[in-house]
Amino acid sequence: MTQRLTRTASPWLGALLLLGYGATTAAGHALLGLPPVPIPADNPQTSEKILLGELLFNDQRFSADGKVSCATCHSPDLAFTDGLPVSEGFRGQTGTRNAPTVVNSAYMETLFWDGREPDLESQSMQPPINPVEGGLADHQPILDVIRATPAYREAFADAFGVAPDEIAMAHVAKAIASFERTLVSGNSPFDRYLYGGEADAMTPPQVRGLAVFRGKGRCVSCHVIEQDQALFTDNRFHNIGVGFKRIRGAEERTAAAWIEAKRAGADTDETVLTQANVSELGRFAVSEDMTEVGAFKTPTLRNIAVTAPYMHDGSLATLEDVIEFYDNGGRVSNDDPISDFLSGGIRPLGLTEQEEADLIAFLHALTSPEYGPEAEMPATMADTD
Repeated sequence: MTQRLTRTASPWLGALLLLGYGATTAAGHALLGLPPVPIPADNPQTSEKILLGELLFNDQRFSADGKVSCATCHSPDLAFTDGLPVSEGFRGQTGTRNAPTVVNSAYMETLFWDGREPDLESQSMQPPINPVEGGLADHQPILDVIRATPAYREAFADAFGVAPDEIAMAHVAKAIASFERTLVSGNSPFDRYLYGGEADAMTPPQVRGLAVFRGKGRCVSCHVIEQDQALFTDNRFHNIGVGFKRIRGAEERTAAAWIEAKRAGADTDETVLTQANVSELGRFAVSEDMTEVGAFKTPTLRNIAVTAPYMHDGSLATLEDVIEFYDNGGRVSNDDPISDFLSGGIRPLGLTEQEEADLIAFLHALTSPEYGPEAEMPATMADTD
């Protein structure tokens, strides 16, 4: 039994208003700039289920080497990312994708960079049985650990009213998803400025950066800001050229080979994390639509300043690199002879040095207080360092 398996409620849950969910974040901050969290009818939030989900999220025994948990790639200290270009899992193996933040994932219409799963419940089932993540052959070892652990048996009875031999992966998935839906982050300086009426919540450079974001930078084309809320994603898929040169000139052969392998039973989740060429097919690996070759989901920009590195492959290390990439029309530098198709058709922005600096300042204004430099992390989470 691990120290995590206690019956003591986490402070992450203490401030959660289950009946008025959406009024505050799990950390107790006012929720500005975001709509109420969507809750599926077949998985309503309960405190018992959320607490159980937090325990499961942090349990390293649900991996082949006993060293990998959900929190391995989604650490609360890094706004639920891992700070690596691509994640490390079972026996230090690396995949092909950067770990996106779990924060505000409740608002995602699809999960993973290629949208291969429709909800948090189905997403949570994949990493433990991926050979480069959890390394398990199937889910049975997870159920064996749970059924053999008294604290888990009690927790599942409290949350779902099931006997030990009735505990199924569907229950595990629902509990983890319920916890993840509490990881909601609003109340950033941007939110307080635009939605809270605090004129001094953002600095003058950040205010200028917002104007660039909405105007000359054309960032809102994909990272949406609405009148009463801002998810900073359109939940769509775009080919902006990142990583595409790995299959450039061979995209049709790669796509055809993948379809053949898929028909023969190849697993999408496993293949995109173990074969770089298939990974770069992006959304096509799921949709089989040639217009979506190389297209990846628009990530949220909330807490972007603390979730480096960037892009689906973690290939851009800093916000400065990202701004330069877009300013150069999808090129890493002006000297990069990359084609218009390879750059996803992005047009150069022509930003001045001041506009670039202001835009970066604005992106820092999207960091919510619980993840900022002076974050006050709840005690139990800080104690897990």
